[in-house]
Parts: sequence; C-alpha cells; structure tokens
Amino acid sequence: MSAIAERYRAVRRAVADAADAAGRNAEDITIVAVTKNVGVAEIKQAIAAGIRDFGENRVQEFVGKHGLFPEVRWHFIGTLQSNKVKDVVGRAALIHSIDSTALLARVDRIASERGVVQPVLLQVNVSGEATKHGFRPEDVEEALRAASGMRSVRVEGLMTIAPFARPEEVRWVFRGLADLFASLSSLRFNGVEMSELSMGMTNDYRVAIEEGATIIRVGRAIFGK
Repeated sequence: MSAIAERYRAVRRAVADAADAAGRNAEDITIVAVTKNVGVAEIKQAIAAGIRDFGENRVQEFVGKHGLFPEVRWHFIGTLQSNKVKDVVGRAALIHSIDSTALLARVDRIASERGVVQPVLLQVNVSGEATKHGFRPEDVEEALRAASGMRSVRVEGLMTIAPFARPEEVRWVFRGLADLFASLSSLRFNGVEMSELSMGMTNDYRVAIEEGATIIRVGRAIFGK
C-alpha cells in the first residue's frame, strides 16, 4: 500500500469518527483530495487508493489535470477570475468559489452558450477577514434570488474557508455557515435546492464535520507536505 493510500485510509477513519460523534453517516461526506502542488504520479496513486473527487486551486493546473484524468470528478476550489470562467465551466463537477453575483451571472452565460448546467457553491466570508474572498453573510440571500432566475447555473450550497487556527477556535465559522444555510434553505427560492456545505480542510475538517460539512477539502493529510 502506498503512503498516499495509507494517509487516505487514516482520513477516512477520522471522518467516520467525527461523523459518528455528530450522529451522522460518514457516507454523506465527500472527501475532495486537493492537488495543489501535487504531481501526476501522486494523483495516479490517489486514484488507485479509491479517491474519486479531486480539487484544484489554479485554472491552468485544473485544466491540465482534468485532461489527464477525466475519469474522476474535478472540483474547482480556488479564486475564479471572470476571464477564466470559460476554462472551468463544463469541466468542473462543482465550482466551490463563486464570490459575487457578477461571477455567478458570467458562469450562467458561458454555461448557457455551451448547453450545460454548471453546479456551483457560493463562497461566504463568514470570518470577515479582509484577505478572504466571498459574499458577506447578509448578501447571500440576494445572490440566491438572482440565481433563481438563471437557468444554466445550479447553486447546490455554500462554502467557506476558516482562518488558520486551532480547530476549536474556528468552530464558530463553521457553525455560522451551517446556520446561514439552514435559514436560507427554509426560504425555498424557485429552482434553488441547496444540499452541500463545503467547509473544513486538513487542519480543521473534524470540527467542520461536527458542524455539518458535507464536503471537506483535504490536501496535506492525503498527499503529505
């Protein structure tokens, strides 16, 4: 067994433990293996270990890796510039990082031109850090109302990135996103059915799962430093 396979096995055990502690089913949590700075050989080992969901931060790397490994699900998880939307739409199983209504509309237009429906998540800056992208929590409802009038983009949920700190110190960020998700889901926007909460990375995914994460984005814990 490769080192990557062993680490992935350990992550799955940790996910199961966190899910069990929260009274949840581990099968409801998707592990996205983050391939930033990860080479082809390591991705092959990850696929051999059974990983089927991969995430990439940079558009050029995303396009190249998607082309080499089209048999798995590629998530785009980095900041997406408007002029790069055309490179990601139709390739990404899920875009995690929609951070403005203008970007949402751009994705809708490109997807419409290509005859596809693009699944996305709205990135929310729960912590309020100036260095992080995302909607302010109070602006997400307006974005969902805009999305309800779009036919080629499908908002499947919300995403956030917590500050790098001890896991317990950022629990409030994950809880805040889960609370926002619950309140917005109850409004039932036409054509918007949210089911995904993408939150938690190597440092804090256990706490994120306890707070309701359905997708975690894990790089270092699988691929090593």
